[in-house]
Amino acid sequence: MDKAIQKGAILFYHGLGASKEGQEKEIVSLAEHGFLTIAIDNVGHGERKYHDFEEKFSLKNPRLEADFIQMVHETAKETPRVVDASIAQGFAHPGNIGVCGISMGGYIVYSALLQEKRFKAAVSILGSPNWKIQHPQSPHHFPESFFPTAFLAMNAEKDRSVPPHFAREFHKRLEPFYASAPESLCYKEYPGADHFMPEKDWNDLWSRTLSWFDRYLGRSIG
Repeated sequence: MDKAIQKGAILFYHGLGASKEGQEKEIVSLAEHGFLTIAIDNVGHGERKYHDFEEKFSLKNPRLEADFIQMVHETAKETPRVVDASIAQGFAHPGNIGVCGISMGGYIVYSALLQEKRFKAAVSILGSPNWKIQHPQSPHHFPESFFPTAFLAMNAEKDRSVPPHFAREFHKRLEPFYASAPESLCYKEYPGADHFMPEKDWNDLWSRTLSWFDRYLGRSIG
C-alpha cells in the first residue's frame, strides 16, 4: 500500500443510479495501475441510497433536475472532509491526490474542484460544469478557480444525457487561466459517440485517464 500512496491517491465518483461497486472495473483498473483508489458512494446512492430514490428520479418528478444537482453539490461539499480523513489515516499524501468521476461523477469533479484545492489532477468523464437550474454554485460561474489542478475532461459528441457543449465551451474559458501551464488542461470529445460510448472509444478514453494521472500525480505542474 505504501507504494500506491507514493504514486497517488484518487477519489472516484460513480454515475447516477450506480454505486461504488457498480464501477468496479474502473476502480480496479486504477488500483492495478498502482494508485490507491478511494471509491465513494455519492449522496443518495449505494450504502446511503434514498428510500424514495426511484420516485425522486422518475421523469414524472418536476424537481428531478434540482434533486440531481442537490446530490452533486452535497457530495462535492464532502470532499474536503474525505481528503482530510484520507491524509489523517495515512491513505494519501497532501499534494499527491487526484479525483475522477463518470457521468454524475463528472459533475461532482467540477464541483469538487471548487470545494477542495488540494487535488493535483482531475479527470471528468461525461460530466458537465453547467447546472441546468439557476444555482449560484454552478461551476461554470468560476473558471478562475480551477488552476493549477491538472484537468482533463472527456465527453461524447452525440450525448443526449450530458450534452457536451457545456464542457467544451467552459474549457475554452479555462484556457487563459492555464496560460502558464497549457499542457495541464485538456478537453477531448469523441465524434459520433453517445453517453454509452462504443467500446473502442471507451478504451481510448480510459487509457487517457490512466496516462493523465500517471503524468500529473507525484510531480509539479509547469
